[in-house]
Amino acid sequence: MPTLALIHTVDWYGQSVLEPFGKPWLAANPDVKAINIMDDSLLTESLAHGGPTPRVIKRMLFYILAAEAAGADVIMCSCTTMGVATERAKGLVDVPVFNIDEPMARDAVRAGRRLGVLATVPTSAPATRRLLEKEARAAGQEIEIQTVIEEPPFRALLSGDRAAHDKLVHAAMDQLAKQVDVIVLGQISLAQIRHNPGVPVLEVGHSGFAEARRLLDRDSRR
Repeated sequence: MPTLALIHTVDWYGQSVLEPFGKPWLAANPDVKAINIMDDSLLTESLAHGGPTPRVIKRMLFYILAAEAAGADVIMCSCTTMGVATERAKGLVDVPVFNIDEPMARDAVRAGRRLGVLATVPTSAPATRRLLEKEARAAGQEIEIQTVIEEPPFRALLSGDRAAHDKLVHAAMDQLAKQVDVIVLGQISLAQIRHNPGVPVLEVGHSGFAEARRLLDRDSRR
């Protein structure tokens, strides 16, 4: 059975990744098995140091190698902050490895020139910016990026107040929409937001799992 390995960096990955995106996707793809690897110290250490440290990157590489050893045919990391580690791992294993935000970034650079990145975790914003710049270079596109980091919504989410989280994010989206062509939601915890600020809004959830399906199908034809 084709196997997708998911690597998570928060212990509440069930409510942010599996319940809204993973389980519906698995129900629609009953031929696929999913395995989950979680280490919440990865994001905690990254937040304390402004990004992934060498030790964080090393642990990520070990988890990706472990996922391959466990039989994964495709490996997806659900944390935007870990993009640099995921990129380094691509040459170490014989199966596709990607970050959940990569397909979103490809869509974003095709959707507009002025891109607004909205993040509620400080380390997510620079990671998303680097990814957008990389995809723009690959596509030969010129882009402008405006980044907004709103930490209060994330604190509200951690305290269990989803309504306050969403209200704060909606307000930030409305302000950002006045200055950009496209809004990019820079992490999986924002992917359940349903709000129309007047410009296209791209999130990482469904597009990441769609990419996993594409990669599983591609490799099965080889």
